[in-house]
Amino acid sequence: MIQINPQILAVATLIVCYVILFSEKINRAVTVLLGTSFLIFTGVLTQETAINSIDFNTLALLIGMMVIVGIAEKSGVFQYLAIFSTKIVKASPRGILLMMGIITAVLSALLDNVTTVLLIVPVTFQITRNLKITPYPYLILEIFASNIGGTATLIGDPPNILIGSALNLSFMDFVVELLPIVMINLILLLFIFDLFYGRKLHATDENKRSLLSIEPKDMITDKSLLLKSLFVLTTVLAGFILAEHIHLQNGTIALFGASLMLWLYTFKDEHIKRDQKVEDAFSLVDWTTIFFFAGLFAIVFGLETTGLLEILGDKLIHIVQNSVQKAAFAVLWISAVVSAFIDNIPFVATMIPTLKSMEPQMGGREAMMPVWWALSLGACLGGNGSLIAASANVIVAGFASRENNRISFAKFLLWGLPVMFVSVGLAMVYLYFLHFL
Repeated sequence: MIQINPQILAVATLIVCYVILFSEKINRAVTVLLGTSFLIFTGVLTQETAINSIDFNTLALLIGMMVIVGIAEKSGVFQYLAIFSTKIVKASPRGILLMMGIITAVLSALLDNVTTVLLIVPVTFQITRNLKITPYPYLILEIFASNIGGTATLIGDPPNILIGSALNLSFMDFVVELLPIVMINLILLLFIFDLFYGRKLHATDENKRSLLSIEPKDMITDKSLLLKSLFVLTTVLAGFILAEHIHLQNGTIALFGASLMLWLYTFKDEHIKRDQKVEDAFSLVDWTTIFFFAGLFAIVFGLETTGLLEILGDKLIHIVQNSVQKAAFAVLWISAVVSAFIDNIPFVATMIPTLKSMEPQMGGREAMMPVWWALSLGACLGGNGSLIAASANVIVAGFASRENNRISFAKFLLWGLPVMFVSVGLAMVYLYFLHFL
């Protein structure tokens, strides 16, 4: 019987999965689960090592936040926020453009960028229809703002969730390190969009009055649920901030928040109705994403267990000549460029054990932290590079197509690549001044 080198099997599996994920011919969760099964069947992994490779802290964090946000959305709180913002700027198209960019960035940091665009984009269409103006600049800005805003926190973008869980980083670790550069990028982004679009957007007084006639309070469909949602969200965010002091993992905090939300959501209901509402709440979880992560962890561990990632780490150390600064800048740009054209989640999942293997020769975890922050910044900001670079981008493009406002891949590149290169360039300068000056 012919024996195939496990490294070859692991690499071939990853490459095939990447190709299928890029082509979108097979569901992404099915793709990685088939890849994992193949590695088990061929002996690269065992069932036990495949299960042990799954980062359940990451999955718990994702599931918990999906349940909390899914239930909170039923109260209408996010739609209220959007309509209330239009009142502040008196329905000015230019003012709304800037407000929607800010709201999208803030929500992407506190929730996640995919959830944020799912909530914000339908409201955007409602606003632009009332004003009878093009939604195009609003949608493009919301894509960029969601990816930039999501970079700021542990829960804002999936790459950060992976990195935070792998390194046991706290919510505040990300805020302290990344919030300044995120704010710089956001302010520059808003200025550029105001320059190119905001000053050219106009609406009639009649259309403004039509929009202003919508009362924000009418967006709230359940005041009791609103109060419960705000309480749980505040509790969970406080838990994330205090996680390192109370010695709890972020996944545990998120699942506690989801359990508390479910209890408050169904507290006074009859048995049958209560069970039905709980089942409906669990249906709000994107199980495709959860199983995608689970399978991906196993495939990447297949590479790790064959020693291939350690070899790649040694190669990278040789290229950067044992310099943390060179490694940080290399990882930043490689992450950004690669993440602009393929899903950043599998890339980051592959890079994490590679960088871990470099730590002993590069001075340890503390010395390598600039490289880890470079990975986060590159992967998250690279999501603005193309229309397929991040899940949020694809979701917005789907909404736009259904509303007959198609965003073409090529047209998006005209904005996406310059925004990505400028934001990553600023990130490189930021890392230099923060860690290497």
